[in-house]
Amino acid sequence: MYFRKTLRNLCLVLTLASAFTACRKDTADQQLDGHEDPTREYKYLRLLVSDEVSNKINLVEPFSGKITAFDAKYPLSSLYGTASGRFAAVLYQNQNLVEVFDGGLQSHVDHIDVIREPGWSNITANGLKPSHFKSKGVESLIFNDNDGTLSVGNESDFNKPGAKFSVINAGLFPHHGAMTQFNNGTYAVTIAPSAGASPNRVQVINQSGSVVHASTLETGAIHGNASDGNVAVFGGFTSSAATEGAVLVVKASGEQRLIPNPAGFGAFRLANIYYAGSAKKFIGYVATKGAYLVDVEADKITPIYTGSDAFQCKVDYAGKNLLLLTLDGKLRIYNLSTGALTKEGNVITAVASSDTYKPVLEATARYAYIAMPASGEVHQVSLQDFNNITKHKVSSRPVRLTLFGFESSADH
Repeated sequence: MYFRKTLRNLCLVLTLASAFTACRKDTADQQLDGHEDPTREYKYLRLLVSDEVSNKINLVEPFSGKITAFDAKYPLSSLYGTASGRFAAVLYQNQNLVEVFDGGLQSHVDHIDVIREPGWSNITANGLKPSHFKSKGVESLIFNDNDGTLSVGNESDFNKPGAKFSVINAGLFPHHGAMTQFNNGTYAVTIAPSAGASPNRVQVINQSGSVVHASTLETGAIHGNASDGNVAVFGGFTSSAATEGAVLVVKASGEQRLIPNPAGFGAFRLANIYYAGSAKKFIGYVATKGAYLVDVEADKITPIYTGSDAFQCKVDYAGKNLLLLTLDGKLRIYNLSTGALTKEGNVITAVASSDTYKPVLEATARYAYIAMPASGEVHQVSLQDFNNITKHKVSSRPVRLTLFGFESSADH
């Protein structure tokens, strides 16, 4: 009996030891694959990088450091991740072509599936000078400057052989336009008074191009916009005289109004408008004046950063923080819920204001990514420790960068 009892105790000890070892191994594995290690990037976050002179596009997987080159049609493509996280649109403006890159990842909320190897999807678009890009849900929308049309694609079609973006012709004059999607399926789109002129109005159209809500306000030189799905904000001037700036607020219902720039702002417009989804905030930015919060509830624009040296201004991937990169090489991080500066410090060498292609910034919750044309690298800067920088060699002159994929390391 004593022997059996001793044996049972020994088995119990071995079982507990085995469980403890397995538990430790599981924890170690989780730390290694990014679940519990905040010093590493998320496993399923991706970067796509294009080059000024080379046709190669590089896919960077920061978690593993893996870099894969793909043959693009042309150099100097503009890159945009889609709202679903799976795809990235590749716009060749001067060649009147859009392709779509498939990262091969699909979110199931609690985990990510790898459903194919990364590579080109089948769909293309051929509008004249594709410029502005927007994505909502599984829909991608492109404004084509040289014919005034919209190209629309649904992700369910992206990998169908011979697939093409459909075209919406709303009878617009060709112009450098901007547009966005509303939750009800309509689009707010700029209007120009003549071919090639700056847009000065916004109207709401449906998916066939018919006007749902006509413009009610004439403004000046509209450029840049964003939407939360119910309200769209466009940067511009109050009139064609371009002496005072304002943002035009357009609701899905067709209601329109102006919010003036702060007093003393001068003859400048907020030429870039962003929407931070998690913080539920609109941000306006122009390099000569800095970055500003646009409060569409209080009809007020307030400063975040008022320097004239910020050459990159980006909302992070989750839409929680705003990051600014200035000519002296300093990175600043702002909490968009409060507008407060949370961290600042130098991360790159000084940048010449005369450089045609300056470093390009994107950011996740853990890292800032800066494409460095002069060195052919993407610098991965830890947001916890600005001195912790990983350098990814990608191409000779990387000048465009986008994030896609997911801030997740959860496997099936």
